[in-house]
Amino acid sequence: MASSSFPITSTAFVLLLLSLTSNVFNNLAAKHSHSSSINPRLQKAYVALQAWKRVIYSDPNNMTANWVGPSVCNYTGIYCAPFPNDTKIQVVAGIDLNHNDIAGFLPEELGLLNDLALLHLNSNCFCGILPLSLSNLTLLHELDISNNESCMDMQEGVLLGPLPSQLFSKDLDAVFVNNNRLTSMIPSNLGSSSASVVVFANNYFGGCLPPSIANFANTLEELLLINTSLSGCLPPEVGFLYKLKVLDWNCARGNMFIAKTLKLHILLQLFLAGARDLQQLNIKGMVYDDRQNCLPEKASSEKQEGM
Repeated sequence: MASSSFPITSTAFVLLLLSLTSNVFNNLAAKHSHSSSINPRLQKAYVALQAWKRVIYSDPNNMTANWVGPSVCNYTGIYCAPFPNDTKIQVVAGIDLNHNDIAGFLPEELGLLNDLALLHLNSNCFCGILPLSLSNLTLLHELDISNNESCMDMQEGVLLGPLPSQLFSKDLDAVFVNNNRLTSMIPSNLGSSSASVVVFANNYFGGCLPPSIANFANTLEELLLINTSLSGCLPPEVGFLYKLKVLDWNCARGNMFIAKTLKLHILLQLFLAGARDLQQLNIKGMVYDDRQNCLPEKASSEKQEGM
């Protein structure tokens, strides 16, 4: 009887051992799969996004409510894609938090998002200084931080300070920084990117457009400088922008003059109300409209004409 019970016990032991071994291997495989999916690039993104979440103090639409744990590709508003140099791994390629009234700051840790191609933060309440670390986003293609001044409490939704010049060393296709309180001069390397649309409107940029704008010759189609503090001359280098279709410097706060040598070839829409020497522009087929001129002397002359 004792000898007959031994094989049963042995068989049970072997089955138990196989079961335990199988569980161990399954757990190891799961851990390996998890560690490979959360690759070093996503780990850096996790650090950046958690640092950002800590300085967000109002999120009425709960966009960041599920920003928990290392699986950043599951976060709302975060978009992952295969890494161009190794399609087997995923990276954070896009952030879209447009139109959510999120209030908070933009931390330096955002510079850890090296794989980011799109950064869309339109119509929120972010405030403070644009971090210089944004210059680390070497793959950035679209930047939209516009309309962060549209909050009920204006002190909660204002992006202030200078526009980092390093941003224009990127291969940007579109730059939207309008409707903030950004100051300083327009960066001298403005034309170093390949943007087709640049919108600086409703900020406090001073000085003149830099001559480097000529470097946009092959790409720039729209340039909007409405309600800025730019002054001086609309430089002749603008004439090299042979793809430019829309130029809007309407109601600039500073005094502006038009270079006599300015030539624009295919311009479709021209808004230069407030500019002097408009009559010197010679653009075939173009009619300018300065009825909403912001200059006091223009307004007074219109009153005299109407009398």
